[in-house]
Order: sequence, then C-alpha cells, then structure tokens
Amino acid sequence: MKKLYVKTYGCQMNVYDSARMTDLLTPLGYAPADGPEDADMVILNTCHIREKAAEKVYSDLGRLKKLKDGRVEQGGSMLIAVAGCVAQAEGEEIIARQPAVDMVVGPQSYHRLPEMIARIHHGAGHALETEFPADEKFDMLPEERAVSGPAAFLTVQEGCDKFCTFCVVPYTRGLEYSRPVTQIAAEARQLAAKGAREITLLGQNVNAYSGVGPDGERWRLAQLIEHLAGIDGVKRLRYTTSHPRDMSDDLIAAHGRIPELMPYLHLPVQSGSDRILKAMNRQHRAEDYLRLITVIRAARPDIALSSDFIVGFPGETDKDFAATMALVRAVGYAQAFSFKYSARPGTPAASAGRQVPEDEKDARLQELQALLRTQQDQFARSCEGRTMTVLFEKPGRKPGQAVGRSPYLQAVHADGAAHLIGRLADVRIEQALPNSLRGVLVSGAVHSGEGALAG
Repeated sequence: MKKLYVKTYGCQMNVYDSARMTDLLTPLGYAPADGPEDADMVILNTCHIREKAAEKVYSDLGRLKKLKDGRVEQGGSMLIAVAGCVAQAEGEEIIARQPAVDMVVGPQSYHRLPEMIARIHHGAGHALETEFPADEKFDMLPEERAVSGPAAFLTVQEGCDKFCTFCVVPYTRGLEYSRPVTQIAAEARQLAAKGAREITLLGQNVNAYSGVGPDGERWRLAQLIEHLAGIDGVKRLRYTTSHPRDMSDDLIAAHGRIPELMPYLHLPVQSGSDRILKAMNRQHRAEDYLRLITVIRAARPDIALSSDFIVGFPGETDKDFAATMALVRAVGYAQAFSFKYSARPGTPAASAGRQVPEDEKDARLQELQALLRTQQDQFARSCEGRTMTVLFEKPGRKPGQAVGRSPYLQAVHADGAAHLIGRLADVRIEQALPNSLRGVLVSGAVHSGEGALAG
C-alpha cells in the first residue's frame, strides 16, 4: 500500500477535515504513515488564523521539497498537497513560490482529491481547486469513517456571515452552510456504532446552525442536539465555536434539560471594550455578553465557560484593555485563549490606522494571561473533592494508568483505569495539577451499558 501523511495545523475543524481526507484516500490504497519521510503523499492541512501562518507552511514545504528530491533521486516519487485555509487564500501563489507542490485544494474542495491525484498521474501538471461547493463536498465524502478513540468531531456547519474585521474565515471557508439533519445523524450513528461516546459538533459559527430537518423544516442547533442525544451509544455532546449573537433561548434552555450536553461552553467575546467590539464588527456590546452569561448560568448553574481574547487590536487604548480585564474578572473563566492581534491580509482591520506597538501588545497579553491562569487554577482547585464522570481516552504515563476528560474538558488521570479506555467511569478528584486533575476510581465506577471501544 501507498503511505499517506497528513499534518494538521490549527482548529478542530481542520482535525475533522484531515480525518475525512484520510477516509477519502483509503480506497485508493493509501495507509497512514508515521511521518513525511515514509510517505508517498503528504498533505499539509493549513490554518490562516494565527500570525505568520503562511510562512510556517512555506517553511515546511521547503523541508518537504528536500525529501521529495531525495525520493526522486532514488527512483521514487512523492506527492505534496497543500489543503485548508492557506491554500484557499494563497491559491496559485503557493505553486509559484514552491513548485514542488503538486496540488492546492481549498477546505470546500478536498472531496476532489482522488480526481486531482489522477490528473497528476496522467501528467496534467499541477492541480488547483479552490471553489466553495460545501454542499457538494459533504455529499461526495465516503459514508464510512474511521474512529480512533471514544471522542470524535463532527462538522455540522461551515463558513461565517459575521465578517468580523480581523477574521479571514468568510474569505477562506465561505458563507454559512448547514448540513442536513439526516446526514449528520447518519454520521453520528456510525461514530457511536464504532465506539465514539462523545461527539463534538463543529462549525465556524456552530450556534447559527440552520439545517433542513427530516420534516422539511429548518432545525436550529438545540433541535439537532436533542435529536443526536437520542442516538444509542451517544453519551456526551459538545459544540464549538459559538457567537454570542446566536445564543438563542432554546439553545440556552437545552443546556439545562439535555443531560448529554456537557456543562462547558466556549463563547468568544474577544474584547471587553464596546468601542473595540464595534471596530471588530462583533455586533454585541460587553453588557450584552455579560447579560447572556447570567442567563446561561441561570439555566445551567454548574456550567464552565471558555472564551477567546484579542489584545492590541488597532486603536486599543489602555482604557479599552482595562475594560477587557474588568469583563474577565466579572465572568470568571475556567479556560480561555488569548492572542496578540496580527493583521490578516485582505481583512478590514489589516489596513486600519493606529496599530498598537508590539511591546504594548506583549505587556497587555502577559497581564491578561496571568489573570486567566489564575482563574483557570481557581476553577481546577474547586474540582478537588468532587466526583466527576470521566471518559477515558488513552493510556497514561504510568503502567495501568489512563487519561480521560471531565465534563469540563479537563484532562483527568487515574491509576488502575487502563481497562476503562473507551468507557465512562466516576472519578473522585484528589488533586488539581498545573495542566490536569489527578483522581481515583470510586466504587462501582463504570457506568452501566458501557462497552469497550469498537475496532
């Protein structure tokens, strides 16, 4: 068999896409490779969100070119493909800068990889596909999916219509598209049948989901979650990433009444300053966000919150940054992600005036991250002494140990739990560590009806 190596950058949707590309190429005789050195085909599935994302890709391509040249010298060959959001944004520029690349395929066109490979083998030169046929992509993907563990991702929505001024998603993933409910449910049933107990529903703006239901009506995310919660074998559901503008009343209520929906919500706010939020085109105010948090906590008092923050957005003053710090203190996050603003070519904010100096960005980021780390540590310590249901996913470092995830997405390790991988069990949390929790199995820990992970 030929060997395939896929390197995934960035978000969870790219993780899902990489898995689906692997599924797509398996019937062509491609088996997973441990690294690019052993591969007959290498796919770089790229992300354009982080700073200097494209340059990191070109650096990797330079190393792959050397491997490819060495393979050719020995009479062999290697196909190199660039997929994902950098592929969509850079297009033909990738091939111009690095001719060793054979294929460039955008995130909505990777279902065409078999056809592109055939064109390359027939001497058609380079292949480029960067269209936006999201509905066609999902129709063309293989029905069978490989399952590598008890937790799986499932894309239900792609693209975004919000056009935040710092974000490239509408330009690289296109506008919002929601998959039909029956298609999503079929994939979820297959995942559950193969041993997946937890499914995370993915979308660039997932809580804007509006897919056609089996009744012909448009279903919102709350309806979809309730439908999937009824599938045999599905024990846990999560969704990410959400926009505050689309946290509907029925979705908030779902957190309080659907036990399979985990008490953890990632709800990016980006800034606590109304002036900066307006410049970002976030379409909400800090007061709106805080009011929303109050309503969510009333529906699910034990919910843990996560968020995203950008510091140093063009024009951000000390007063604006202080408003962000005040919002963080008011909410109290279990976890959060924070970044310095970096310009994305083609986005409105990239050409905005009053860019914040790098040293000011650095100082603000350090101050914000110190507060967020304190809150995360406080939340972790609040878990000590509690009994939580943990989904064990993999072996731990010590013999007999296993590592899983709490309802709040924290890593939990417990001794004597290696036989529980792929299963849910109750764990009493003994100690909060810097990046995980240590616990012990309680008597009768294993949940009834739990089988081992299917092959």
